[in-house]
Amino acid sequence: MGIEYMKHLKFFVFLCILTFTVSCGQQKKYIEYKVKEGETMRVIAKKLDMKTKDLLRLNPDVNKKPDANTVIIIPNKKMIKTNKKVSDTVNEELTDNLEIDDVVKEDTKLLEDLKKEFVVYEVKKGDTFYSLTRFYNVSQEDLISLNPELSEGLKVGQTIKIKPIENEGETENNIYEDVIEEDLALKVALLLPFKANEFDTIQHQDIFSKSTLANIVTDFYLGSEIAIDSLRKQGIVIDLTVYDTEKNSTKIRSIINENDLNSNDVVIGPLYSEEAEIVANKLKIPVVFPVYSKNQSKFSSSKLIKTSPEKSVFRKELETYIKENFNDGTLILVGDGNATSNHVNTVLKSSLESADSISKVHILKPENGYIEKEKFLKILKTNKKNWVVMTTNDNVIVADAINSLISLPDSTSVKVFAFDKGKAFDRINNQKLAKIGFTYVSDSYVDETSYTTKVFNQQYYKKNNALPSFYATKGFDITYDILIRLASGENLKSTFKEGASFRVETKFDYNNKLFGVSENNGLFILEYNDDLSLTRLK
Repeated sequence: MGIEYMKHLKFFVFLCILTFTVSCGQQKKYIEYKVKEGETMRVIAKKLDMKTKDLLRLNPDVNKKPDANTVIIIPNKKMIKTNKKVSDTVNEELTDNLEIDDVVKEDTKLLEDLKKEFVVYEVKKGDTFYSLTRFYNVSQEDLISLNPELSEGLKVGQTIKIKPIENEGETENNIYEDVIEEDLALKVALLLPFKANEFDTIQHQDIFSKSTLANIVTDFYLGSEIAIDSLRKQGIVIDLTVYDTEKNSTKIRSIINENDLNSNDVVIGPLYSEEAEIVANKLKIPVVFPVYSKNQSKFSSSKLIKTSPEKSVFRKELETYIKENFNDGTLILVGDGNATSNHVNTVLKSSLESADSISKVHILKPENGYIEKEKFLKILKTNKKNWVVMTTNDNVIVADAINSLISLPDSTSVKVFAFDKGKAFDRINNQKLAKIGFTYVSDSYVDETSYTTKVFNQQYYKKNNALPSFYATKGFDITYDILIRLASGENLKSTFKEGASFRVETKFDYNNKLFGVSENNGLFILEYNDDLSLTRLK
C-alpha cells in the first residue's frame, strides 16, 4: 500500500513540475506597460531594477520623457522571477501580483510627506555637489547636515533633502542632466567677425574700438575652443568649421551660398543681430545668438536661440524678488523724471502694491537736476527696513542719490537695489556700494573658489598663457552648454524643457516654447558684502 502510494505521489509531483515548466515556457518575456503622468524612462527603469539605456533599447522610438499613456515594452517580471531559487517563491508570488506603482506605493507616500517640508531632489548621473549647491544656492555643509549619508558622497538614485520650504509655493526646480549618447558625433559651424570694424552688441562697459572688438571676438573663440576640447575628452566627436563673417552681409550670404551649413547640427553666431536673422531665415538648424543686442527683441525665427536675457526680464526678476522678500518697511523708487523712467515707476509701483506685504510705494524724482537728501529723510523710517530701488541709469542722479544714502543717521539703515549694474554704478566706489548693501540683477556670477571655475581657469591659462576674460568665459559657457545638450541625442529645444544648467558664470534657463524664439531667462540676484565680495541671493 505504501509503495503504491509513493508511486502515485511521484507521478503527481512529476505532473506538477511538467505543468509548471510548460506554463513558464508559455509566458511572454516582455509585456506592455502604459506610462503614467510624470513618469520618465529613468523612473520606470529604476522601478524595474534595470538600466535606463536597456529600457530605451527595448523602445527605440520612445524618448526619455514619453507622454502619459504611451505604451512601452518592459521585461515580464514574472518571467524573470521563475529563474530564481524556490526559497524566494513565496515573496515573489506576493510581488508578482502588484503593479509597478504598487511596489513603491509606501515610498511614494513618504516622499510626498517629505515634499511638504523640504525641497527634495533625486540624484542623477553626473550630479556633483558643485552643480547642486550652485543651482539651489545652498552649501555642501547644509546638504550633508540634512542628509548625513552624503558624507560618503552622492549616489545615483538617492532622494535627498535640499533645504526646508520657507516660502509658500516654493517647488522643486529642475536641473538639466548632462547626458552623452554613445558614439555620437556633432558637426558645428562657428560664425565670427574676425575682421569686423564695428559692432552693435558690445555692452556698455566696453569701449567702442577696433582693438576692443578684436579682443572680444578672439576671446570668445578661445573660450569656445576650451569647451570643444573638454567635450572631445569626454568622447564626443566634434567637427568644427570656423567662418570669418567680416561684418559684411554680403559675406554672410556668400558663406551660406557656398557652404552646406544645413549639414551642421548647430550654428553659433553671427554676432550681429541683422546677420543672425539672415542666417536663421536661410537655414533649417538652430542658430545661436551668443551676445546681447538691443535689437534681439525683434527676432522672430523659431530657429534662433537668444543666450542673453532681455532687459525686461531683469526688471521682472527684481520685482519678483522684492514681492517675495519685502515686508514691514519703506519702499522708494528713484527715477530720473524722463518719460521712460516715469512709465517704469508707474507700472512697477502698481505691481508692487498688489502684493499683500507691500501697502505703499513712494516715488522720488529730481528737481533742478538732483534729489535733496531731506526728501529721503522725510520718507525713510528709523529702525525699520528701508529699501530704495534705482530705476534709472543716469550718472548724476545715481551718484547724487547714493551720496545722500551713505550719509544717513546710524538709526536709519537703507538697502539699494537696481535692475542691473549699469555704467552709472560702475562709476561708484565699491566701498560705497558695500555700505548700502547694493543688490542687483546680473546674467553672470562667478564663484572663484569652485572646482569648475578653477579647472576652466587652469585649462585656459595653460593653453593661452592668460586668465580668461568675460567674453572668453561666455564663449566657453555658451559653446559647452549648447553642445552638451546636443550630445544627449535629443532635439536641442526639447532639452530646454528638461531644466536649467549652470556653467562657469552663466545660468541657462530657456523658455519652453515649441515655436518662436528660444530665450534664456537665467539670471542671478547679487548683493555686495562689507568685504566687497558678492553673495548670490537667488
